Amino acid sequence: MKTYGTYFQNDPDLPLRYGEVNLINPPRQRLRGEPEKRGIEAIPVFCGFCGTDLELMRMGRRGALGAKFPAGENRLINGHEGVVWVPSEHRFAIVLIRGGDSADPTRYTEDETYFEYGCDGADGIFCDRGYFHPDMLLHLPPEHEGLEKLPLSLAKKLVFSDPYACAVFQHERMCDIGEAQNFRVIMAKRKCGEAEARKAATEATFERTLIFGLGTTGLFIGDQIRRNHPDARILFVARSAPESKKAAFVREELRCDYLCVNGLSEQETAAAILRALGGRASVFVGASGTQVEHRVAFKEKVLACNGIYNSFSLGPQITFDTMPFGFENHVIMASINFTQAHMEKAIRILCESRFDTLTELIDKDEFTADPIGSYENKIYAPGAPLKTAVVWNERYIDRTE
Repeated sequence: MKTYGTYFQNDPDLPLRYGEVNLINPPRQRLRGEPEKRGIEAIPVFCGFCGTDLELMRMGRRGALGAKFPAGENRLINGHEGVVWVPSEHRFAIVLIRGGDSADPTRYTEDETYFEYGCDGADGIFCDRGYFHPDMLLHLPPEHEGLEKLPLSLAKKLVFSDPYACAVFQHERMCDIGEAQNFRVIMAKRKCGEAEARKAATEATFERTLIFGLGTTGLFIGDQIRRNHPDARILFVARSAPESKKAAFVREELRCDYLCVNGLSEQETAAAILRALGGRASVFVGASGTQVEHRVAFKEKVLACNGIYNSFSLGPQITFDTMPFGFENHVIMASINFTQAHMEKAIRILCESRFDTLTELIDKDEFTADPIGSYENKIYAPGAPLKTAVVWNERYIDRTE
């Protein structure tokens, strides 16, 4: 089957282009031990743009995308955030992005393999039609089943399913590691039993939470922490103006504090953070994608003793002085992606959220006429909205709400 869509290729001038593509439909595994299944046809309806797409485009410009292409192909249809229509089941669905020959595709091991729709080895959703593993087309909550058209506001929420599922996994991992890291300290301080200490250690992990960055992942991690730890002190730090839409959302919807550090040196940034938090951070989430994060955390000593540094940025290198690092008992963790359970939880939360107010649209004709320019000059240009999305198929969208 042929379709029209945008796709990556290794080309210094045209790493991303729009045109006709021949679809493939190889059998795939969702999980280790399950049978391989060929994909069933789905029609992409609403697609969101992700920073991963921008990085893959840059890789194509450098000629470094070969390992990401589906087997036997020299291109990859991009896109992994959004909603599709499944004609054979007459319903909308969210594509579970990651599967493979692994027990848990989120944390696969050396003898396991994985694929990711739109990112690695499998075509994504920026196309008129596609094939997706039938067990990886996740249902919407029961109250939204049976829709013939998807309300635009709901589509704008569901476009965040992928990154919000990452945040659900992030919270889970921070709880696991925070408990293990500090329960013995709490046992010694309180002279209590292990069960009580483990519970207290989980809460103490988020006592003073610093989220460095005001992008999608940072916002969703903050939302997860606030939902699960209502008494946590959470401070967002970024360069956006205090009156910006994102900063206002952090204060009003997430009930978190916000600190603008635009124009401040790293030393000044650290001092301002310590004042705003009332002490050093028990957990430091690096989500800005800059080298500043780790220097503020370690060199400027914003991360507290026994604290966790959660590296969620792709690209920056982390360095630290091993002497204070060891004596202050820091832990560095990193977790990307999610399981199906995380995605299903994310879908339920998003349907009841107000995150649709942070999604703005680009016209499909504008995007397909110049996909590279759209990425570089609009979607990821300075001052761009938190999330940009495109209505790929108007037939299935209800704009009348």
